[in-house]
Amino acid sequence: MREISLDTETTGLNPKGGDRVVEIGCVEMINHIATDQVFHVYINPQRDMPDGAFRVHGLSEEFLRGHEVFAKIADAFLKFIGDDPLIIHNVPFDIGFLNAELARVGKPLLEIARTIDTVPMARKKFPGAQANLDALCRRFNIDLSGRDFHGALLDAKLLAEVYLELNGGRQTGLSLGEEPDAKDQISVIQGDIKIKGQTKREARVYDPSPSELDSHEVFLKKLTNPVWKM
Repeated sequence: MREISLDTETTGLNPKGGDRVVEIGCVEMINHIATDQVFHVYINPQRDMPDGAFRVHGLSEEFLRGHEVFAKIADAFLKFIGDDPLIIHNVPFDIGFLNAELARVGKPLLEIARTIDTVPMARKKFPGAQANLDALCRRFNIDLSGRDFHGALLDAKLLAEVYLELNGGRQTGLSLGEEPDAKDQISVIQGDIKIKGQTKREARVYDPSPSELDSHEVFLKKLTNPVWKM
């Protein structure tokens, strides 16, 4: 099963207000596990870089001016992702920007139906907890030491690891990890199965003691016309 972990960096928050995509990072995953196949481009947005956006990703207008515009990389991007599911942290943001760019150059838009949003996945798995990428990486002990700035490829790689953990980690079933040898875990003693490591508990005694029986008899004598004597 091929899936694509995808992230973008932009000049701002509003694709309809003139903000543009400046970086795309994609990581191929097979059966939820990242491969070494990636797609990564910086894009010339043909506009200035607001200070707020620069503080997030560190990509300057001067740096981006030396890269291709979106029209030049659109076909390569679409070829890499193919028709496979897109794994995105906050789908409306990234798909909104990518579709705005695709619409400008007359390319087919990406359908929401092919996306998987890890934000609601995380919120369902950990109700009330933070669901941003940093918080999820810390929860799953994923290394964040190289994340001084947001970066599309780096974040796509981190997201691939988070997505794997949200799906149960590397051993999502019973066959991916090394199973313990059955003979090391159980033994048969006189027809009974005994699990090694278990502490044997003595059977509880539920019969009433002589004093309890005497007390019961005293109590019964206080009853007036009990039904079992009628």
